Amino acid sequence: MTPSARLTPGRVLAWGLVAIALLTAAVVAVSLARRATSAAGAIGAPAPPRVTHQVVVERLQAVAQLVASQMTLRDVVVYEQTRFTATKRALLVVTGRVSAGLDLERDTRVEIDSVARRIVLTLPPARILAVEVLDVTTYDERAGLLNPFRPEDRDAIQRQVRARLEDAAQRSGILAHADQSAAQMLTQLLGRDGYTVEIRRDVVQRRPAG
Repeated sequence: MTPSARLTPGRVLAWGLVAIALLTAAVVAVSLARRATSAAGAIGAPAPPRVTHQVVVERLQAVAQLVASQMTLRDVVVYEQTRFTATKRALLVVTGRVSAGLDLERDTRVEIDSVARRIVLTLPPARILAVEVLDVTTYDERAGLLNPFRPEDRDAIQRQVRARLEDAAQRSGILAHADQSAAQMLTQLLGRDGYTVEIRRDVVQRRPAG
């Protein structure tokens, strides 16, 4: 090696400083490039969808009354009425369809946490929405001499039939089933765009099914 090619301690220090400067510049350049790429990607990428209170309300209004459970029942109804010591009696076998669900236009509250992307939905308890009498078969009907069947008796029988079907459906657990089904359906309906749905209910007292 010629004397001009030798590295003196001073030159070694100088090259070291140059190398450190170049490395620092490279790190800064990479950092700036990453920031620029990230900023460009953020500008070019669409913002995540944001669910508003109005959107949730509109989706609920589109459902209005949510029929969450239906049950077909058959039961026996006995109608008796006494007048002037004479008793008239009718024995009927009835078949009906009972629908239960939620009226979402009443007692429904919506809370939205946009940061946590969570929708909290407080729902009213399920209730009977409709009772449809499908068939009524009369097996025995007896009227007293002074107590014949009148139109008001037929109306009373219809009311008793509907009340009996509704009571049988409630004892069979239709309301609890409707609560569970409604929660599942509403979670699917509202749980879009990356939002989670939390279902809450007001505390209600119900008699046990059975």
